[in-house]
Amino acid sequence: MPGFRFRCCAALFAACVLGQSAHAQATRLDESTSPRAQVGADFRQAQMLDPNTISLPFGHIEYRLATAPYVGKQARIYYVIPLAIAGLRSPAGMQLQWRSSGLFQGGMGRPGDRVLVWSGVVRAPWITESFDLQLRIDRRELQIGQGGSLRFESYFEIETQP
Repeated sequence: MPGFRFRCCAALFAACVLGQSAHAQATRLDESTSPRAQVGADFRQAQMLDPNTISLPFGHIEYRLATAPYVGKQARIYYVIPLAIAGLRSPAGMQLQWRSSGLFQGGMGRPGDRVLVWSGVVRAPWITESFDLQLRIDRRELQIGQGGSLRFESYFEIETQP
């Protein structure tokens, strides 16, 4: 049995090391020069899709991502939706959909998701991208007090590849 125990420990060690190295390559992209990166919902524009589902357009959000350190490198860029969202009881209560107006792929995700939106060689020190955002919210999962709001800040991560 010592061989079996060694193989299990070796496999566990390798999984931990590989998991750490893959995670260590992901870096949050600086988008501090973006005109409007924080998203806030205006429920006056909401539409009821059914008795429990609200559709809420956010409109056009522009992102300006600082990619200078990655120019010339093969990379993947992910759109990350934060897990904890003030005003929402559960991640299952919200779905975010986006359409891209540029290089990135459109898609959808829920709080806690990390979605691949671009892959290729970084060609410029800045990538400017715009998303048209739309929320679908299960109103049973909302927990917004009077005067409160549903706010979150999604962000982008980059992973370079050898």
